[in-house]
Amino acid sequence: MERPGPSEVTGSDASGPDPQLAVTMGFTGFGKKARTFDLEAMFEQTRRTAVERSRKTLEAREKEEEMNREKELRRQNEDIEPTSSGSNVVRDCSKSSSRDTSSSESGESSGSSDDELIGPPLPLKMMKEPGNHIEEDIVGPLPPPLYEDAEDDDDDDDGDSEEEENPVQKIPDSHEITLKHGTKTVSALGLDPSGARLVTGGYDYDVKFWDFAGMDASFKAFRSLQPCECHQIKSLQYSNTGDMILVVSGSSQAKVIDRDGFEVMECIKGDQYIVDMANTKGHTAMLHTGSWHPKIKGEFMTCSNDATVRTWEVENPRKQRSVFKPRTVQGKKVIPTTCTYSRDGNLIAAACQNGSIQIWDRNLTVHPKFHYKQAHDPGTDTSCVTFSYDGNVLASRGGDDTLKLWDIRQFNKPLFSASGLPTMFPMTDCCFSPDDKLVVTGTSVQRGCGSGKLVFFERRTFQRVYEIDITDASVVRCLWHPKLNQIMVGTGNGLAKVYYDPNKSQRGAKLCVVKTQRKAKQAETLTQDYIITPHALPMFREPRQRSTRKQLEKDRLDPLKSHKPEPPVAGPGRGGRVGTHGGTLSSYIVKNIALDKTDDSNPREAILRHAKAAEDNPYWVSPAYSKTQPKTMFAQVESDDEETKNEPEWKKRKI
Repeated sequence: MERPGPSEVTGSDASGPDPQLAVTMGFTGFGKKARTFDLEAMFEQTRRTAVERSRKTLEAREKEEEMNREKELRRQNEDIEPTSSGSNVVRDCSKSSSRDTSSSESGESSGSSDDELIGPPLPLKMMKEPGNHIEEDIVGPLPPPLYEDAEDDDDDDDGDSEEEENPVQKIPDSHEITLKHGTKTVSALGLDPSGARLVTGGYDYDVKFWDFAGMDASFKAFRSLQPCECHQIKSLQYSNTGDMILVVSGSSQAKVIDRDGFEVMECIKGDQYIVDMANTKGHTAMLHTGSWHPKIKGEFMTCSNDATVRTWEVENPRKQRSVFKPRTVQGKKVIPTTCTYSRDGNLIAAACQNGSIQIWDRNLTVHPKFHYKQAHDPGTDTSCVTFSYDGNVLASRGGDDTLKLWDIRQFNKPLFSASGLPTMFPMTDCCFSPDDKLVVTGTSVQRGCGSGKLVFFERRTFQRVYEIDITDASVVRCLWHPKLNQIMVGTGNGLAKVYYDPNKSQRGAKLCVVKTQRKAKQAETLTQDYIITPHALPMFREPRQRSTRKQLEKDRLDPLKSHKPEPPVAGPGRGGRVGTHGGTLSSYIVKNIALDKTDDSNPREAILRHAKAAEDNPYWVSPAYSKTQPKTMFAQVESDDEETKNEPEWKKRKI
């Protein structure tokens, strides 16, 4: 820093500050000229210092790196034992390369001051040229040889191949829980995308909600309702956001409810007297199934006995979005029995009663994009079609007791077909495993003729690789959640089973199994009528109603309400409890003085027992009324009995 010279101070400042002015302003430094700094000189000095420091740091790093390289080369020479010529060559190369780098750096530093480095040096890889040897770019220990990497890769491939060969090991079936829906068939299952809530529907018209996080070991549903009155529930599905549930029943109107069971919208019913179903605003016959769009929020699809597949929007319940009309080869109407979206939502697939499978582009309703005439036997209701997670394969569960796989890129014949899978329900479905390596479906049985099974097929070879015996009834619904890695099954005897593995599965059923069953408190079941009297006086106004838990805590502090009631009267002694106190005064009095020795067998004799003594020696009442009391006269009893005549007079008296 440089102080200003005398030439820089001019004017009145040359004679110094005015003392009177300094006293007036209140501080002595007023009027002095501020210091000035030469910024260019300061920057130049700072730049030189930074260059010197960076140069020293770079030289230290170069020395350290050169020492590390020599150590590595010595280790390699000891391990590999190369020839002396080879080692000399390597050392010469390393020395020459280090000299080149040092010379290049010195050349750069000897240049103009504007080209010099300021700050920390660049990394070594950025300073080297791409033409240098690989040993110069590596800092630290050298990587292992290439053949070791190859062996590791081979080992990994072998492990992957083993896992691919055994997809059965990924099936989570080591544990199970049973949810009691009712006594009739569980015909619909739905699980939200997060896997927190399960919803079941059945032939008993009920829809029940199960919360895995809120349930305990009793496995009870927290809500039950009948959204479609007296219609069987055929399909339940959560939306892709998990906030709405599509309810498809035997009626012609689908409903959408929220997570708590409240109705969001109901589709409009169409006019059944219109011939062209595209000109009416809704379905006119019984529904079969429905499905949400996987990408677009608020769009879903339904199919019905009126030979149409319709897409809807939640915001517009008064009219469908579009109408797809399946047709036979001759152009006649055919009823779709099931429908679904592809994984990307661009395709709509439907299976019909004539055994055909038709696939449309979502935006083109006129002609199907793919049409296979006899995918299943005509006259049998295909109960389910579903796409794989990669979107290239379609699985169909036919009413002809078969399960088939189709490649939509070559939709001219099935890839695989499996038979011997009996089904007796129009909603028996199938699904893919989360890794797309297995296909799962259920089988139906007659009552008392065996047990329903969950059958697993390998997708690549379509071999029957695994089976699970579920119960002594048909297996109607199956659902394999990809996030939880748990399998939900709906049966024909009103049960919903959840299969999981503690190591392979996540959350879901694992949350409620570990919770012990809570005991119901009797106080929680009692409710008091709360009368609202806003205009009553404060002394007559009832306190604000509180929750059961808070009310119990308040009552516990009340000495009257928390007083323990007296036990029932029992035990020895007069009246029950008196004789149990032992040697108290009251016990002594009761035992010796106040004992009841009266004989109440004849009340007349008990009253007249002391009559003669009272007459001979009046002491209590008679002297008080001796002057005013009339003389008592009793009627004489005439009797021929001698004993009666000889009896004293007081015994002959009557009450």
